[in-house]
Amino acid sequence: MTTPSALGRRSFLLLATAMTTALAACGSNWATEYEPVPEQARDWRLAAVNVTVPQTLSVSEDIKSYVPRADIVWQEEPLGDRRAQVGWIVKEGITAGATGLRGSRPVRFQVTVSKFHALNKKARRSAPAGTGVHDIRYTVQVVDARTGQELLAPQYIQADFPGKTGAAAVEAEKRGLTQRVAIVAHLTRTTAGWLGLGADNRTDFTRAGG
Repeated sequence: MTTPSALGRRSFLLLATAMTTALAACGSNWATEYEPVPEQARDWRLAAVNVTVPQTLSVSEDIKSYVPRADIVWQEEPLGDRRAQVGWIVKEGITAGATGLRGSRPVRFQVTVSKFHALNKKARRSAPAGTGVHDIRYTVQVVDARTGQELLAPQYIQADFPGKTGAAAVEAEKRGLTQRVAIVAHLTRTTAGWLGLGADNRTDFTRAGG
């Protein structure tokens, strides 16, 4: 005879298996991708990074689904202006990645975010191990900081990378490795690689999440 506790454990295992299977079925191809510009950047010196997060981008505070459908999913900071929070994160990462520019011409980066999809609270805490993606997309236009002359037409940059979930996320946060820290670090490496100031950060992977 099956006991209630056994039924409970069986139901839990079936639910966990179904959840893992459903997320795995949603696995997609992701990438950090850009067109390197080391030759153009040789004469640049960073003067400013201006980030625009358009009001047209949708924002989700959904904590019931694992992958909310929205352009912006950012829930690690207190509830507030998510576009402004995202703008500061992107600015911090790109600025750090471009600080190695040592040319004579001061330039301004005009950055426009088109997607910033981090892990929501539910995915961060309870999604199966090996799932979860930070899906970040933006363009960077480079202009002369003094004259406004365009030096580089808007370049599309895709900066996806795997996120941490469940026990791995808890452990990372104990060591101070929050989602914000991880995203800033990834944007720093991506920017440095794009400008030829660091190792090429381009990669691709398959993973459930986004």
